[in-house]
Amino acid sequence: MKPVILPIENKYENAIAALIINIQQKEFNVPITLKDQPDLFNIQNFYYAGGGGFWGAFVNDELVGTIALVKFDEHSAAIRKMFVKKEFRGKEFSIAQQLLETLIEFCSKNGINDLYLGTVSILEAALRFYEKNHFVRVEKESLPKDFPLMTPDNVFCHLSLKK
Repeated sequence: MKPVILPIENKYENAIAALIINIQQKEFNVPITLKDQPDLFNIQNFYYAGGGGFWGAFVNDELVGTIALVKFDEHSAAIRKMFVKKEFRGKEFSIAQQLLETLIEFCSKNGINDLYLGTVSILEAALRFYEKNHFVRVEKESLPKDFPLMTPDNVFCHLSLKK
């Protein structure tokens, strides 16, 4: 059962919101609401219009994972909304890996040399995943000035895509 990774837009906003809020609130008790994430209901303008993107992983037409990219300067972007439904995590499906590779391929084709992300320290498996993919932890103070901060984030990572 190989997942299909596709660019997704506003027509999937309810499925996206349900997937993400369920993981954030119910699974990890991250204190964040849909109101705190208006981007989820404005994907076209928030992600695509600035040169970023939003991808979904589908298994049997069900949305089981997401990843998004916010371009915040000419050669830099931030990963957002990287979530995979609990039943579809791990090496067996490799959905997170395929989502990340799709995003990195997009960056390479579009002149994005630096990828950043913010997350919360409770998401230990996510942090291990990023480190396995050569992301390096950085201090909040060393982030680019235009990096789009999210309130709950307390761990930050960087990946240089320059060859």
